[in-house]
Formats: sequence, C-alpha cells, structure tokens
Amino acid sequence: VQLQASGGGLVQPGGSLRLSCATSGFIFDDYAIAWFRQAPGKEREGVACVGSSGERTYYSDTVKGRFTVSRDNPKNTAALQMDSLKPEDTAVYYCNAEGIRRYRGRQFWGQGTLVTVSS
Repeated sequence: VQLQASGGGLVQPGGSLRLSCATSGFIFDDYAIAWFRQAPGKEREGVACVGSSGERTYYSDTVKGRFTVSRDNPKNTAALQMDSLKPEDTAVYYCNAEGIRRYRGRQFWGQGTLVTVSS
C-alpha cells in the first residue's frame, strides 16, 4: 500500500497550492480519503475529507470556503486545492485512506508534504 502526497512548497499569503495524493495497493473506490495537517508543536488535525464516490465532502471550519477536496477514482488519486492561504495553514499535510463497507476499520497513511505560507 502506498499513498504519496506531493505538491507542497513555499507560497505567499493569499496564494494557492494544489496537493496531490497518488495511491496504490488497495481498492481506492472502497476508501474515503482525508487530508490532515500537523503544524510544529501542534496536534495533527483533519482538514478535509471526500467520500468514496466523491459526492460527499467535509471541511474543518478553519479551511471551509478556501480548500476544495476531490478525487479521481479511475486514476486512484485525490487532491486538495488550497486557495487564500494564510500563515496559519503552514504545516505538514498528509493524505489518509479509511476503508468503508467490507474494509471498514482499515486505515492507511502517506508521508507528508510540507506547506509553508510566508512572505
């Protein structure tokens, strides 16, 4: 099983970044995909989630209206479009796969990608 997050980098406040999560080794359609982040000295927090079909999404209050989560099931990938970035969005971002239906209880993590919002 692999989840490969990419797309992080340095961006100025107000800018945008698009994170991608490429996956393999599991039945992508049977997993919800979530994005978490962990800032220095803080606990990991969930910021966005997309259901297995892509129809349902969830956002934390801190990113709602600025971030958009999506997935492409035929390509086994997910993305997090981040707009109007703020310095407080600086963190390592992780993608996570959580199983549903017969795979309920299974969970996979990818390595993180660093996002730095600074002028």
